[in-house]
Amino acid sequence: MAQRLTVSDGVSKKTSRVRVAVRLRPYMSRQDEKDEGPCVRGLDSQNLEIINWRNATETVKYHFDVFHGEQTTQQEVFLSSVKPILPHILNGQNASVFAYGPTGAGKTHTMLGTAEQPGVIPRAVREVFNLVSAKDEDEGWDYSIGMSYLEIYNEKVLDLLSPNSQDLPIRENKDKNILIPGLTHTAISSFSDFDKHFIPATLNRTTASTKLNQRSSRSHAILLIKVVRTQRALPHRQQTGKLYLVDLAGSEDNRRTGNQGIRLKESGAINLSLFTLSKVVDALNSGTAARIPYRDSKLTRLLQDSLGGSAHSVMITNIAPEYRYYFDTFSALNFAAKSKLIVNKPFTRETVAVPVLPVKRSREEHEAVGSGAEPHKKKQKEEKKSEQDGSSPSAHYHSLSEPSVMERLIALEKLMMSCQDRNRQSVLKDVAQSRKEIQELKEKQREFERKAMLLSQLAKEKSSSKDEAAFKNTLAPLQRKQPNVTKPNKQQAVVQPMQVSQLQPLQHLAVVRKQSVCVTKEKKKLSDLVEPPDGKENVESSWESQLDKSVLNESKQKILHILNTGCLKELKGLQQIGDKKAKLILGWREIQGHFTKLEDLINIEGMTQKRFSSFMKANILSALGK
Repeated sequence: MAQRLTVSDGVSKKTSRVRVAVRLRPYMSRQDEKDEGPCVRGLDSQNLEIINWRNATETVKYHFDVFHGEQTTQQEVFLSSVKPILPHILNGQNASVFAYGPTGAGKTHTMLGTAEQPGVIPRAVREVFNLVSAKDEDEGWDYSIGMSYLEIYNEKVLDLLSPNSQDLPIRENKDKNILIPGLTHTAISSFSDFDKHFIPATLNRTTASTKLNQRSSRSHAILLIKVVRTQRALPHRQQTGKLYLVDLAGSEDNRRTGNQGIRLKESGAINLSLFTLSKVVDALNSGTAARIPYRDSKLTRLLQDSLGGSAHSVMITNIAPEYRYYFDTFSALNFAAKSKLIVNKPFTRETVAVPVLPVKRSREEHEAVGSGAEPHKKKQKEEKKSEQDGSSPSAHYHSLSEPSVMERLIALEKLMMSCQDRNRQSVLKDVAQSRKEIQELKEKQREFERKAMLLSQLAKEKSSSKDEAAFKNTLAPLQRKQPNVTKPNKQQAVVQPMQVSQLQPLQHLAVVRKQSVCVTKEKKKLSDLVEPPDGKENVESSWESQLDKSVLNESKQKILHILNTGCLKELKGLQQIGDKKAKLILGWREIQGHFTKLEDLINIEGMTQKRFSSFMKANILSALGK
């Protein structure tokens, strides 16, 4: 069992700002087309200036932690910028060094160097081994060093120590540490051992030639050096420190590099990842961003610990003095100025082994008592195995602990076990009693269900007998009314007289209508089938006969008055008279004069006898309703 502890690096210093160093590449022997000379120059060890592109007579000044001029050597860059952060690795903290800048500015030369002038990576690894060897063995710590090497090519994570590997995923554990499952981790014991693995892996990195750089890096390369130190004595503390050495690919202007095809795709992936890196820096500096876009690119995902995380970070910004690199240099300086405002929070990653072997042994004994003979046999096998190995857990613990402390622990265990046995017996008694109560409740529930079933059956029998009596009482009136309601009798009473005369059945039906609702409905259907003589409707229709004659005549006079004197709006106020018919009525009035009677409305175009009757009914009934 391990317990993770986070320890601040010192009491007074809990945060660490990203240190930014700027290195100016020497002026190339090939002159510019316009022979304008350098566009940037250093002022002192921390300040530099660049010509303002808006006004050539002015300059823009920058201040950084360190400025390395054209004559600065690889040794000076390492000593002033990189070496101060390396001791943190041996204390269980992380450190990060990455080179940033446009293509052709000297990033790979700064990180790798040459055989005569080694760069940051070989010097940093050699210094780590020197720091480990300088540690006194009496301190009681054992050190182990390992390495991993990868590249991000076209947004794919590739293992350079294992060239045949595929795209590797990036994961995050519960402690917010970035992990790459499947990445090769090789243990190294000396600098020569490191060189044996690193040089072939460097040849696996993707490079190509462009118009601006004969050997341009087409991927971001990340070297991980992992240092683990373990305490020999109890409680076997273990501290893990990581050193990230990153050589970023340079941002490219495809109009000047002349990239096409696969090179154009590579530069697109490089520029996209660097743009995401810039967004991360802006979000960290704003302080109000709801989300830091680390996950938008695999590069920023891996640099999450270096920017705004828990690492001591150093960024070496490489710039070029030529005018053709002016805008690349200007943007790189602006990015570096923003990056130096980022604040990290380093802490020591430490795990402590907690001695739990006696407690584990007592639990196994307790389980053996409760579960039978199988755990006891298992325990005997484990004891035999430990005796054969010659190092039982209890013996090992006795050898490393004081006798008085061990006796107290054993007494405490026995006391706890006895308490647990008593509690277990009381719990078993409570469980047995509760089971009996549950069984009694179930039996009572069954009795209630039986009684409820009997009561429901009796209620059903009573309700069925009442329903039969009610059906017998209501059946007799239905039988008495059946001869008057059935369809055959209706057809004989209504339809048969129509064979003799058309007028007589209508008068007869008028009398029958008042006696029965059913006969009234049938009479309406028959009256619709019988056509009135001379194409006119019967005046004694059902709705007119139900009205008072004086009221009916008064309504007709009102309608006639509107037809003779009403304007277009008043005519449209009549039922079933729209805009078209109202205009036709006005035209008819101008030509023929006033309507003498309502039936003259049939002379209007589109007004048939059926529509006229519907018009009269609608207007009279609406007038009465008002």
